[in-house]
Amino acid sequence: MTTLCPVCSNPVESDAAACPQCGFKLLGATQRFEPVPLDDAPPSVEAAPQARAALHVVRGPSAGVTLQLGDEPLSIGRSPQCDVFLNDMTVSRSHAAVEPDGGGYVIRDANSFNGVWVNNESVECRRLASGDVIQIGAFCLVYKEE
Repeated sequence: MTTLCPVCSNPVESDAAACPQCGFKLLGATQRFEPVPLDDAPPSVEAAPQARAALHVVRGPSAGVTLQLGDEPLSIGRSPQCDVFLNDMTVSRSHAAVEPDGGGYVIRDANSFNGVWVNNESVECRRLASGDVIQIGAFCLVYKEE
């Protein structure tokens, strides 16, 4: 059985370790994770002065990274083609999207394997409030209106 390479869309055998056309390393299936228990207070994050809103990565391989949100939706996933690349096997290739909505932002699950968790609750779609803790696979992000 063949599938398509997520980078170049060329056919790839299901047991291949890499795409024969572009060399993209196929990482295999998404791994299961368990949500991280949250303390009573989410981690505090300093706000950047000129940004409307941002996602701050506070746990996971990219801890310390700040992702500024703007007027365009952002795709989130393990695929290098996503706007926000979270490189971990607990993240689906196309995991979620954060979209502007009426002066704020919503997060939508993109039918991911492990789901999207906001404040330790599994959600399909949720309007974000400042201080919300979002878990996507091994990553923990704090949404902050700034």
